[in-house]
Amino acid sequence: MTHKVHPKIFRIRGMKDWSSRGFYEKDFALHLKEDFEIREFIKSKAGRFGLAEIEIERFPGKVNVIIFTARPGLVIGRAGEGVERLKRELRQKILKTKTYSKKNKSLKSELKVEIREIKNVWSSASLVAQFMAAQIKKRMPYRRVLKSTLSKIMGQRGIKGARVEVSGRLNGISIARREWLQQGLLPRQTIRADIDYVKDTAFCSYGAVGIKVWIYKGERFD
Repeated sequence: MTHKVHPKIFRIRGMKDWSSRGFYEKDFALHLKEDFEIREFIKSKAGRFGLAEIEIERFPGKVNVIIFTARPGLVIGRAGEGVERLKRELRQKILKTKTYSKKNKSLKSELKVEIREIKNVWSSASLVAQFMAAQIKKRMPYRRVLKSTLSKIMGQRGIKGARVEVSGRLNGISIARREWLQQGLLPRQTIRADIDYVKDTAFCSYGAVGIKVWIYKGERFD
């Protein structure tokens, strides 16, 4: 038996950071639930815009939502109307009103939405997994998807190694199994190794197919 550890959790506080961080005050459970709801709401609204990751920073009276996407123009919209609409809907549906007993006032936290562009799609494990899921939903042969995806990842500058994996009822057969391909280095036991990892799921008519992607970008010593 092996003990599998999430590559990001293995490197938290060393070279990675939490996706939700900041000042959570006494209502930790409420704010953490809000973070999950914010992520699910943004994914439902902007999932087709190449959404890679959502980070949430909390400060006293302020919430900062950072969206990493490959297509920032579609999220921002014309003259920023997309961001303003997103902020308005988040305030109305998710962010709770805080009551301050000393001042006897009800206030809502200030909301800021920041959009950051991912210039190289094939260096982001999340975007690569989304691409694979879309191909598998179109009933592309899984071996072709694995080979083409791995070749595109390894063709990028600065990528030292990668692994792509699919599992489930591949190509619709009755017996589920796991298939994977790996190329280059992938030192998952080394803490200073910069490994981008993600899990995703392709929901097909014959069942769910799990997808995992590892991308090794070299070692970091900072």
